[in-house]
Formats: sequence, C-alpha cells, structure tokens
Amino acid sequence: MELLNIECLGKKLRLEGSMAGWQQLFWDNQLVSQIDAAASSDGPLVHQFELKMQQTLTKSQESIQSTAQDDAQSEVQNIQTIQVVLTNQVIWQPFDLKYQLSVNEQIVTEGQRNTKDIEQQTPEITPKKVNKLSLLGLASLGFKLLKSAKVVKALLAGASLAAYSWLFSIEFALALIACLVVHEYGHVKAMKHFGMKTKGIYLIPFMGGLALSDERINTRWQDVVISIMGPTFGLFMSLICMVAFWFTDNIFFAGLASFNALLNLFNLLPILPLDGGHILKSISFSMNSVIGLVICIIAALAGVAISYTFGLALLGFLLLIGSLEIVMEWQTRHQSHLLPLDRYGQIFSAVWYILTVAALVGVIAYFASYGDDMLSLPLQILRS
Repeated sequence: MELLNIECLGKKLRLEGSMAGWQQLFWDNQLVSQIDAAASSDGPLVHQFELKMQQTLTKSQESIQSTAQDDAQSEVQNIQTIQVVLTNQVIWQPFDLKYQLSVNEQIVTEGQRNTKDIEQQTPEITPKKVNKLSLLGLASLGFKLLKSAKVVKALLAGASLAAYSWLFSIEFALALIACLVVHEYGHVKAMKHFGMKTKGIYLIPFMGGLALSDERINTRWQDVVISIMGPTFGLFMSLICMVAFWFTDNIFFAGLASFNALLNLFNLLPILPLDGGHILKSISFSMNSVIGLVICIIAALAGVAISYTFGLALLGFLLLIGSLEIVMEWQTRHQSHLLPLDRYGQIFSAVWYILTVAALVGVIAYFASYGDDMLSLPLQILRS
C-alpha cells in the first residue's frame, strides 16, 4: 500500500510497503530503493539513493573569460551527484508513520502520518495500456457510460419492478425493492461519511442492488464500515416493520420484517463478493500473526457449531465454506493496498458483525414462532 507521497527535487517521491516489512521507494515512478521483508522491523528504515543532475553554469560563474565574444556568456554543463536519504519508522497497529527526507545531508522535510491521512489520500496508480479495439476496453467504456446515465437507473428500477411483479406480485415487488434500496442506502451513507463521491444506487433485475463510487477505499476500516452499514440499515428496517406490526397487527409488516431480515442475513455470509465476505476478510487479513489466524478459525468453527446446534444447517454450511475461502487467501494479505485494522478495529468489527447476525436471526425466529406458514418460511430456508 502507499505509505507516503511527497515532492523531492521537483518530482514525486512515493513510498510503498506492507505489514510483512518490505518497502519500495519510487522517484518519478522509478524504483530507486527497496527493503525486503523481515521478521522484525523495529527501528527506523533507511532508503538511500543517488541522483545525477545536470547543472547549467555560465563562464563568468566559473571565472572563465571568453576571448571569442566580449559581451556574450557561453554555457558549460556540470554533472552534480545528489545524495537522497529517506528515513521512516512505521507502526502498523494503530498506524503511525514518521519520516524525514534529507538531500545532501540537509533535512528538507519531515512529518508524521496517521490513519486519517491514509483514508483521505488518493493512491497513485500507474495507468495500464489498453488496446483501443479490445473487447475489454469497449466493455469498460460501456459500463462507464451506463453508470453516468441517470436515465439508466430508472430503466433498471422499472425492469426490476416488472421482473419481481411477474415472479410474485406487485405488492411483494414494491416491498422487495424497498428492502434493496434501504440496504444499498446504508452503503451510500457510509461512503459519504468517508467523503467519497457516490454514483447512487442501481437495481439489477434478479441480482439485487448495487451502490457505486468512483473512488477507491484505502483502509480495511472503510471496507468494514461500508460493507456492514447495508445490513445494519436493513436490520433497522426490519425492527421498524416489527414495531409497525405490533401497532397495526397487519401481517404484511411481519412478513416484510422477516424476509428483509433473511435478505440481509445472506448478505452477511462470509462469501465474496457479499458484504460478510468483505467484513471477515478485512478482520482476518489485518491479523499479522498465526495466532490471530488461529483465533479467527476457532471463531468461525464456533459459529458453524452454533448454527448447527440451533438447526440452521444452511447458514452453518455457508459459513464454513466462506470461512475456508478466506483462510486459504490469508497468505496473500500483504499484497493488498489497504491499511489493516488495529486491534481495537478488529474486535469492534467482529462484535458489530456478530451482533448484527444474531439480531437478524432473532427477528426471523421471532416471527417464525407465530406458527404462520409464510412467516415460518425464512427459518425453514435456514434449516434446509
């Protein structure tokens, strides 16, 4: 991930690194220094490199007199070697970076960066050359045009309404779209919290909804919050429908609360690209030790055991499959550009996730206890 991007001698000096301990330093997008991964990275890391700069001097500056032209001053070229040293010390959890840049043994800049700085940065990405006639390039262009056209939102929403009305009923279709919109609005609200520009909500027939942004996330915390806010808003909607059911005794609100809870519960399964996959991946990939991974595995197995204990066979099976997928990818965690969660962030995210899952299951079980066939269906699905 990008740790630092400052100016050095009129060019960009960019430092990249990971929790594994490796660092790479780029000057004007050219690799000038590299430090390999190490078991222990205590103490400051030092990058040193030399630059050859051409310096233009006049003859008068060199005390050279011209005999060819009395008034003119000709120029000579002088190659100057410049020594550049960047010293930095990184603490990953919680993130803190202190740096100092020296040119020819003179300190030119120094400073400190924290998690907030990483969240707000726009990482530099080397543009990739794409064949103008390639299908991938045309597809990318078409998708960008699709995202930028507001009329497409209305068309997709209309197509979704028609598709769900054809499968079920107009009332159920409207209720389902309301659930999707509330869920996706939770993602949009989280994006705006981090100052990200959003493209809005797109309803895709038979596939659900999608909240889009042109900006990249920079931290695992952003990934967790944006991912979990969708199901959290969905939980709030189910609770509001539950209260409406208590006051009106209208079974429509009970069914909406239960099926909405089921929809958001499936989104929390630890399977990518679902929200739960992003959440648990961010938690587990922020653990830099085998002990942390073992704890994560034990927690996943405990979740599977609890699911089967309460007869939620489908939930337990999908939880097991998703957890295995994340564990198998754990070795690649250092290849990510995202700043990892600190210990507090890992614990807070895990508790938030567990409580949200438990609350959604509780809503489903509560309405299933009424004995109504329709209200019992979400629980029967989880037990299948």
